[in-house]
Amino acid sequence: MNESLDLRQTRIPLSHGAGYMPALGFGTLIPDPAATITATRDALGAGFRHFDCAERYGNEREVGVALQAGLDAGGIAREDIFVTTKLWNSNHRPGRVEPAFEASLERLGLKYLDLYLIHTPFAFQPGDDQDPRDQNGNIVYDHGVTLLDTWRAMESLVDHGKCRAIGLSDITLEGLLPVYEAARIKPAVVQVESHPYLPETELLEFCKKKGVVFLAFAPLGHGMKPGLLEDPVISAIAARIGKTPAQVLLAWAVQRGTALLTTPRSAARARENFDIAALPQDALDEINRIQTRQRLNPVVNTGVPGFIPKSKSA
Repeated sequence: MNESLDLRQTRIPLSHGAGYMPALGFGTLIPDPAATITATRDALGAGFRHFDCAERYGNEREVGVALQAGLDAGGIAREDIFVTTKLWNSNHRPGRVEPAFEASLERLGLKYLDLYLIHTPFAFQPGDDQDPRDQNGNIVYDHGVTLLDTWRAMESLVDHGKCRAIGLSDITLEGLLPVYEAARIKPAVVQVESHPYLPETELLEFCKKKGVVFLAFAPLGHGMKPGLLEDPVISAIAARIGKTPAQVLLAWAVQRGTALLTTPRSAARARENFDIAALPQDALDEINRIQTRQRLNPVVNTGVPGFIPKSKSA
């Protein structure tokens, strides 16, 4: 990791010389198109340079508009920002991977991506329906393709030069291992839910050992109440050091060696979430001793993202 006394400037190297990922990332899972543009612009203004998108969120075009506005305003070059998007489950067939990638690139208005992730390790029925269901309302999975088949197609994107790094999202260590071992181009990033209630210590240690960036989503507990932001340990530390609970949780995530994604919806919240500072060792120890264990998003079990509104189907 590119260590800095200023956590806000921490950047983590990607494997295979694919550059550096800013540890503080802005997640773009925002249902409203207009709010997406405003929040993305505000995040850019607050200092965020890492933006995480997905085909499934349905707002890549709006994110692209906001990023282009920031680039056009001057002072920020394309090389200064790190942009990720994700391959959706209905595009796991190898022949669908490159067209899906190119479509995302076009919607974002970019010439290349810094990172492309397989959104989940679950293949859905291929087609334009992002949420294919049978007559009983059950997801229709595609059993004619393996995760390794999809990964091989992802590797070809790197070979062609429009994608600098590839990785996986919403995967367990057990699911990751066979892909990692068989991969010609090793996963550069693994994006999973992680916070003090779900530290994913074993996966984190594997990632550190192998030089894979561990990217945590829902580091603040996705606004669940009562939750991490109300946790008495976190609240006490925040009061003691003069920071907010959110700033404590984000600092903990960076200091343990992970990158993270947060989705502030206002300019003030974006500034708050970006303005983190290193926690003292006793505070880190207290957080690490929290015993509560809770997964907030069941996506790792089904491939159906728990945070995406159900009305948002293709």
